[in-house]
Parts: sequence; C-alpha cells; structure tokens
Amino acid sequence: MASLAERLVSNITFDDFKKAKDLKHRLLFSLLILIIYRLGSFIPLPGIDASIVKSFFDSQANGGILNMFDVFTGGSLSRMTIFALNIMPYISASIIISLLASITPSMMELKKEGESGREKMNQYTRYLTVLICMIQAYGIAVGLEHLTGRDGVSAVINPGYFFRFSTMISLLGGTMLVMWLGEQISARGIGQGTSLIIFVGIIANLPSALAKTVELGRIGQIQPLVMLLLIVLVAAVILFVVFMEQAQRRILIHYPKQSNIMAAGYSSSSSHLPLKLNTAGVIPPIFAGSLLAIPAMLTSFISDKSPEWLQFISNQLNRQSITYFLIYAGLIIFFSFFYTAIQFNPEETAENLKNYGGFIPGIRPGKATAEYLDYVLTRITVVGSIYLVALCLLPDFLINKFSVPFYLGGTTLLIVCNVITETIAQIQSYLISNQYQGILKNSSTKVKRRFIR
Repeated sequence: MASLAERLVSNITFDDFKKAKDLKHRLLFSLLILIIYRLGSFIPLPGIDASIVKSFFDSQANGGILNMFDVFTGGSLSRMTIFALNIMPYISASIIISLLASITPSMMELKKEGESGREKMNQYTRYLTVLICMIQAYGIAVGLEHLTGRDGVSAVINPGYFFRFSTMISLLGGTMLVMWLGEQISARGIGQGTSLIIFVGIIANLPSALAKTVELGRIGQIQPLVMLLLIVLVAAVILFVVFMEQAQRRILIHYPKQSNIMAAGYSSSSSHLPLKLNTAGVIPPIFAGSLLAIPAMLTSFISDKSPEWLQFISNQLNRQSITYFLIYAGLIIFFSFFYTAIQFNPEETAENLKNYGGFIPGIRPGKATAEYLDYVLTRITVVGSIYLVALCLLPDFLINKFSVPFYLGGTTLLIVCNVITETIAQIQSYLISNQYQGILKNSSTKVKRRFIR
C-alpha cells in the first residue's frame, strides 16, 4: 500500500506548483545566482594572452586531463578567468576535513558537539580552502609563465612576482565568491549549491560537445550507424546511472512498542535501514582523477623543462595506456571502500539501534549487529565500486575508439544525474509540504466555520 507521501507526490499538478510561492521564490533566487556565476566565469585574469592559452587547451582537447577539469569549471579554466579554480579547492578541503573527522580523536569529538561543532568544522574547511587555493593559484601562475605560443612568445605579458601575486589574489577571490554563491543557493534556494555550480558548468559545455560530435559525423569521422549507437548508449547509460544511484539494500529493523501499561503488553513496529549501493557518490572518481592529474598537469605546463622522471610518470599515466586504466580503476575501488567506511560506521549504528531498542530479526544486538551490517555493506560496496569503474572508464573508451567528447559519459553523467534527482526530490518535498499546509489550513477553516455556526 502506498504511503501518504507517495500519494501526495502522484497527485501533484501544475496548479500546486503555482500555489507554492516560497518554492517559486527559491527557484528564481537559485537561477539568479547561477546567472551571476556564469557571467563571472567570463572575466579573464589580468596580464595574460588569451589566444595562447586557448591554443594550448585546444591541443589538449582529445581527452586530456586538463580538458577533464575544464569540464567541471564550465570552461573557466581554458578561458583562464577568475573562476578558473571554481569550487574544486572547497571540495578538496571538505573531503580532507571529513577524513580528519573520522581518524582524529579531537575532530571526532568536535563532530559530536552538534551545531557548534559543525560551525567550527565549516570554519576549518574555509581556512583550508584558502590554503589549497593559494597553492594551486601559485602553481597556475608559474605554469602560465612557462607557457609559450608557437612563436615562442610567453602567455604572460609581464611575468614576475607581481603577476604571480595578482593571479593568486584574483583566483582566491574568485574561488571565495563561488563558494559564497554556493552557500547562498543551499541556504535560500533549491538544491545543494556546490553540486548545482558544477552541474551548470557541465551543462554549459554540453551544446558545444554535441555540436562537435555532429560535426564528426558530418565529415565522416563517425559513421551514421556508430552515431545512432552512441545516442542509444548515452540514453542507456543515463537510465543505468539513475537506477544504480537509487538502488538500496533495505535492512528490516524492529522496535518494541509498549501497547498496554497496565497489562505490560508490548507490540513491535518495523522500519528499514537503507544502505545505498553507491554510498561514496562521486567522491572516488574525483579523488582518483585528481591524484592522476598531478604529473600530467605539471608536465603540460612546464613542457620540456620538466625532469625525465616526471615525464616518464606522465607518459605512463596517459589516458590511452593500460597503466592508466589499471591505476585509475584501483584508486576508484580503494576510495569507494575508504569513503564508505567514513560515511557509515557499523559499530556506531549498531550501538544506536541497541540504545533505542531496535534490532534486526535473527541478529543479536550489539557486536553481532555491527558485524552483520559490515558484511552487508562490504558486499554492496563491491558492486558499487565495480559500477563506478565501468562508468568512469566509459568515456576513455569512447574517446580512444570514436573520438567522442568527454562530456558524453562517465563522471559527468554521474554528477548530472545525481544533481537532477536530488533537486527534483527537494522540489517534491516543498510541494508536499505546501499540500500539507493547504490540507491543515482547509481543515482548520472548516472547524472554525462549524463552531461559528
């Protein structure tokens, strides 16, 4: 039998949307913030030759590491704007703080302090974001000074310490602004601000990627049959991603409930503990890609001036080599298990169930419950990590075999599908809340009229 929430969702119409004034205000606010973000992504860094930077990124367009990060920044990196680093330093800082909160006793205690502890952790995340952003901005400034065009002219008009300082300040200010815009969306808009900013960046480059694919088909580099198969494949991958991201392993939980105090009678109510198939989300591929990108980014910027050992490592991590595939797959599997262990603690969950009187049928409370949860979580994480590996290696296969742009598969589809489903779910929750308020308002009005009569 469908729940009340499910029945309300099935009965939602466009009229319900028009009546939800708060939802419309939040949607308009989110749209305004995203427009501001896109306008800011076209403000260039001072003191650089944009044509040389553009030609360099064009040479990296066939599946290069820098091209992959340019997708997440919405083209800001290839245009070398003040938003070139985008929200990535904040994401890296958030992941590092989450890791420290799971392995450091002082951070674990801070995490348990509630709202005050979360505020302190958010403050530490911002401080670490500034540090990471300054380091990355300095690396970009030095890399731009080493970047030259075909005629040997530097991409920087006046290289030196002043250029490095101005670039660091500009990129830091851009990252802080993007972080603030994301926080405003989360607080006063619809959806998770950080995810929506990355989502908009990916979607902004999608039309050009589709145009490139169509152009490849027009000039004959991609056969019509292959083009049709690619369209079917993309549609199938989208459906597969949505299905896998919604997949859960529900564990039945019983809670004793006292039904008759005088007779000391007890009944039980049941609930479910949902364990997502992909608990780690998009963190494993992003983290794995970031680690593999470091040697390639260094050698790409400093070109022939890089040491031989760095060039050797970069060549081995070429996205067309089997070494890259094996290391990338191994890192995704490792981070899937590692981040899942951080997100879900079987011992803590078993202890909470025991304190509230809950138990899994056939499993003793306490240690046995923790072992059972760990066993189930390990099994579904194996499936989830294999799913992530298959999904993230898909674009490399398409690029190597058919020269398809990176945007059409893998991590980008994972992020897009996750953001869309989460945003739709939040919109539905607002509409359901509005319906509940309408029902309560109508019932209270009827009661008042009855007593007035």
